Amino acid sequence: MAHCSTVLSQIVRIFPRHEFQALANKHHAGQKFRSFSRWTQFIALLTAQLTGRNSLRDITDNIAAQGSKLYHLGVRPFSRATLARANETQPHQMYEALFQQLLARCQSCAPRKRFKFKEKLFLLDASMIDLTLSLFPWAKYRKEKGAAKLHIGLDADGYLPAFVDLTEGKEHEIKVARQLGFPKGSYVVFDRGYTDYTWYQELTKAEVRFVARLKSNAVTIPGKKRRGRKSPGVLLDQQIQLQGIVGTFRKVVYLDAETDITYEFVTNALDIPAATVAELYKERWQIELFFKWIKQNLRIKSFLGTSRNAVMTQLWIALCAYLVLAFLKFQAKIGRSMQQMLRILQLNLFERRDFKELFLPPKPKIPLCNKQLSLI
Repeated sequence: MAHCSTVLSQIVRIFPRHEFQALANKHHAGQKFRSFSRWTQFIALLTAQLTGRNSLRDITDNIAAQGSKLYHLGVRPFSRATLARANETQPHQMYEALFQQLLARCQSCAPRKRFKFKEKLFLLDASMIDLTLSLFPWAKYRKEKGAAKLHIGLDADGYLPAFVDLTEGKEHEIKVARQLGFPKGSYVVFDRGYTDYTWYQELTKAEVRFVARLKSNAVTIPGKKRRGRKSPGVLLDQQIQLQGIVGTFRKVVYLDAETDITYEFVTNALDIPAATVAELYKERWQIELFFKWIKQNLRIKSFLGTSRNAVMTQLWIALCAYLVLAFLKFQAKIGRSMQQMLRILQLNLFERRDFKELFLPPKPKIPLCNKQLSLI
């Protein structure tokens, strides 16, 4: 049998050490480390994400138990206090930069979205993360409750988190959305929580197309109806104007045959079929699935530190873990779900096995020969 390094060692080859060290040198605070390093911090926290570790003690004990298998990774023994101090004081911006590097690699090999147009499609949403206000005083939400809000812009090519931000729970989604620089000609889909007519106008001026739900109390000025045969489910396709702003928009009323629910959409995309408008909004469900997946499978609901820097460090490494799984899936063309991949990795992360063999279907059993050996 050929010698294999551990599965973890094969995975972290995705991160070239010279590029990682350049980021570590750029994003360093305080005195130079003696024996600890940002690489050790990263390996520890990435391992915690992939194996479901819930505390600093759990992480350090797990790493210590695998000491003989980690020497080739350049990871030295470290204490719980050292890891906690690094999480609190070393800038989380390093892992944000690392995330951006890995995101670019993932986007280069991600499968294309199911829509025919070549422009980028982004799915925008935010999700609450409940926190204890006494422990996380920076995460203000209500008088006696703390929360952080995770804002994500999902790239529909591969369903990758292209835009990420973490704010106080009381921060409104539209304030973060205004800061996002969507590429010219791209599409962005969002729900009614992002309703802001001035922003709609800004997107139109920037040549960014959007699709959103129209609020039930929206005041609109009806215009001419679109000609031609309507697709099944399309009840109305009409140009409109929105009260208080200049510009022509479009209202599409669509009846979903599966749920028997009628939806009213508003968009500035005047040249695509009405059925495509409905399909674009239906695609927004993928970001709901994304939030559900990372909350169920990664460690972003319980945190290893209480400062905003420690929380952001853990969040960025959790998202790096998501991109690692996505990149491996895209590159190796693994026909398993990311949840299946994660479960397999949890059991084999420190085993010396060929990474790709882990995800191959089991080999068929060779039937036993019916002929018995004659001993006489």
